[in-house]
Amino acid sequence: MPRDLGLRDARIRYVARAHIGTSGWVYAGWREHLYADTPTKRWLHVASRAFDALEINGSFYTQIKPETYARWYQETPEDFRFALKGHRFVTHYKRLRDCESSIILLRDQVKPLGEKLAAVVWQLPSNFAADVPRLEQFMVALTAWPTVRHALELRHRSWFTPHVADVMRAAGVAVCMGDAPDFPMWREVTTDLVYVRLHGHTRKYASSYSEKSLCAWAEDTKRWLAEGRDVHVYFDNDAEGHAVRNAMRFQELVDPRRAKLRQVEFALPARRVAARSRPVVSGSSRASPWPRPNARPGSRASSARRSTARTGSRARRPVER
Repeated sequence: MPRDLGLRDARIRYVARAHIGTSGWVYAGWREHLYADTPTKRWLHVASRAFDALEINGSFYTQIKPETYARWYQETPEDFRFALKGHRFVTHYKRLRDCESSIILLRDQVKPLGEKLAAVVWQLPSNFAADVPRLEQFMVALTAWPTVRHALELRHRSWFTPHVADVMRAAGVAVCMGDAPDFPMWREVTTDLVYVRLHGHTRKYASSYSEKSLCAWAEDTKRWLAEGRDVHVYFDNDAEGHAVRNAMRFQELVDPRRAKLRQVEFALPARRVAARSRPVVSGSSRASPWPRPNARPGSRASSARRSTARTGSRARRPVER
């Protein structure tokens, strides 16, 4: 559904954009795949040249200072975009109840990102079953933050109903399609925003996506773009560096020309390291694009292999705010 910008020339219409990157960027294990000997304080500089968008995960665990957001704004290219993960106080502790003040607090904290903040994703816990009245209250609370698009990652199958889709559609909130072995995925499109989080097809946070899977998601992405929908795709399979390789390959599949220009710009030693890094056949490397096995012991990456520093150190339990 292409959006008319209201300009005099009716031929000028909104051009949808794909935002492709990784979920977080502060992973010590990524030196081998992306950063090489780049100092840690320059990692955002490198990642924001390798990808045209990144998902901020630290905001789920802690309250990030506005000064930090302002620094990130300055360190990234003009056309770069961020997605932000909503704080777990709203989704896991308040469970969408009476959360308008928390939404406003986060809105005000992140103001320094300005136009570089493209979307906010809210992740519900997997044991949170459908509660439509509470969802409707949350949709109303989100109207306090109208300057950015919102997506909701629903991890319990009871939410996957036409009525829930209608509620989200009426509010202009997107369904976040989350691919992982231990919760179901709802491939529902409710707005002109499509949001996808790829956590690892068979080993959560760890398994690599096969070429077949990447091509299937790329075809979907190109179709959504043709329909006039902005598309966000973030790879969260970070434990063994697969997110870097998968996201780079996905950029090539969705927009080869743009990916080639980005590779020319990204002429750093770290890029050469990433190009040389040997792909590891792991978990979903031969999986079909959509069906997933039931969760099983060991399907989640061990804490020893997965960084807890999404955009900094993992925070303590959130306080009432």
